[in-house]
Amino acid sequence: MNQPILSQAANEARGLAIDAVHACNSGHLGLPLGTAEIGAVLFSEALSFDPTQPDWLNRDRFVLSAGHGSMFLYTWLHLSGYDVSLQDLKDFRKFGSKTPGHPEFGAMHGAEPTPGVEATTGPLGQGVGNVVGMAVSAKMAAARYNTAQHRIFDHHIVALAGDGCLQEGVAAEASAFAGHNGLDNLILIYDANDVTLDAMADATQSEDTAARYRAYGFDVVTLADGHDTVAFAKAFAEARDNDNGKPKLIIAKTLIGKGIEAVAGTAKAHGEGGAKFAAEARAGLGLPESPFYVSDEVREYFAALVQCRVDKRVEWQKLFAEWQAANPQLAAELDSGLAPLDAGALSEMVPAFESGKAMATRAAGEKIINGLAQGVANLISGSADLHGSTKNYLKDMGDFSRENHAGRNILFGIREHAMGAIMNGIAYHGLFRASGATFLTFSDYMRPSVRLAALVGLPVFYIWTHDSVGVGEDGPTHQPVETVSALRAIPNLDVIRPADAEETAAAFCAALARKDGPTALILTRQNVPALDSIAQSDRREGVFKGGYIAKRESAGLERILIATGSELQHALKAAEQLGAGTRVVSLPCWERFERQSSEYRESVLPAACIRRVAIEAGVSHGWHRYVGLAGKTVCIDSFGLSAPGDQVMKHFGIDADNLAKVAASV
Repeated sequence: MNQPILSQAANEARGLAIDAVHACNSGHLGLPLGTAEIGAVLFSEALSFDPTQPDWLNRDRFVLSAGHGSMFLYTWLHLSGYDVSLQDLKDFRKFGSKTPGHPEFGAMHGAEPTPGVEATTGPLGQGVGNVVGMAVSAKMAAARYNTAQHRIFDHHIVALAGDGCLQEGVAAEASAFAGHNGLDNLILIYDANDVTLDAMADATQSEDTAARYRAYGFDVVTLADGHDTVAFAKAFAEARDNDNGKPKLIIAKTLIGKGIEAVAGTAKAHGEGGAKFAAEARAGLGLPESPFYVSDEVREYFAALVQCRVDKRVEWQKLFAEWQAANPQLAAELDSGLAPLDAGALSEMVPAFESGKAMATRAAGEKIINGLAQGVANLISGSADLHGSTKNYLKDMGDFSRENHAGRNILFGIREHAMGAIMNGIAYHGLFRASGATFLTFSDYMRPSVRLAALVGLPVFYIWTHDSVGVGEDGPTHQPVETVSALRAIPNLDVIRPADAEETAAAFCAALARKDGPTALILTRQNVPALDSIAQSDRREGVFKGGYIAKRESAGLERILIATGSELQHALKAAEQLGAGTRVVSLPCWERFERQSSEYRESVLPAACIRRVAIEAGVSHGWHRYVGLAGKTVCIDSFGLSAPGDQVMKHFGIDADNLAKVAASV
């Protein structure tokens, strides 16, 4: 280790952060200044990566969970050779730049993606959940693809988190999961600067974090001086090299805002408050007056490291080629996991369901996901302690555990929020297709993670069952009424509520094939009839399009009934009462329907027909997009009640007779 040059690099990194925040008068200085020495060690000798090939499969993943300190990450990406230029640092927080306010994964709003950013972070604690998911995926890949002769996956997952991250419940849930499952490839670095935004940390926390993490099953080391590069490098190396079945926590005691004497060690250092002292800070750090300064010595040091990293990656590629030649079946499986999927081809893997047989869509889902898992080797599934109810357990495919990292069923425990964040981490890692399940009403526990999946465009899917007041006797606490509508409000989240087994088959295939965002599958607890009056191909193709004509009028078009899920059966029956001029439209996924051409949407819902009624066992919010001001809804704009499900449905008017009555009045 070249300790002098790393200390110099740390101070120059501080200067870059100060200058970037000062230039835009916005941002967070505390973490980039307080953890500069940690960054110097990580991006010099500790992490394994190749900045010329940022997507190298066996790279270490580094995630800045405390995403508000984004200049930490951008600065070290720049210095270590990633395609993040000095001008990019100067463009911090500007429109379309590679250096947005919080780290963003992939291309957002047409902006060029930032190489080296492994996850979108900012909402505190999410990054901790994400790295646990990445560690799961890495362990799964190693268990599945490594052989005695070729160890192609041996990378580590590293996160830098602060007090705010570890106070969030999602981090506690995810950390407990990591310890229980023996994720010893995970290294969590805790920037323990004793400060939160409003006040010193002791105003809101007094627990022994080290003891808490030991109780989770982590190895814990505390560094009294987090600015000591030698001590940190030693602690990190020991954590990285110790495959003892325990994830690692390095608690680094640091001085927030180090380098700006006026605010260092105080809550004022958290944000941009110290930027006004830029000139004094620069002088105190021994930096020249000119902003955005990097010395030739620091540049040369990190430039020399790039070639070493390239050489290491090239050596790995030789190993990988040998592995491919020796293990053609495993290589083909890995390649297939990285390739895009086609919904139509997936649909062919799912046989037609028996005509006339009523079944809950969750029960149909059990058959479907098990069939798909046979043909899609990288499909994994999990549940928040509800496999027996959500029906998504992959039979004979093993449980992921510390003894079996190859298992394809993840037992998340009663940790919905962590489940969402862990699923996102698996998706970020890029090798497996993650799905997870719980009751629909508990999707609210997952919502922050779901929102981030939608924001980033992660290809995960959720299996949310017990979708309405049809749940019955468990009562209003377990009967979602507002939930589907609230989920539809999240941009880029496909919400699919299928009506029977065939629509459910298409819903799963659509979810698994989608590569640009998450999908929510909304499934029933109660049995629903097989809607055999609609051709099987129409049901499946109709779901792919989001909406379709389930029953075409046999005379001049007079009115349209629109339904989703378990209510489509009522719309079909009501149409028989209303006469030949009634059309029934199944609209299981608004989002997919809106992506169809205007011509297709007009063919299904012609604008000239304004006599429309929608039926759904949930709130009416949003439905006027499709029924218009002249139309009506048969919905439930109140909470449910405890009684048998069919009685609750009838109480709220969710049946064919009431729908026909309402439609006749339009």
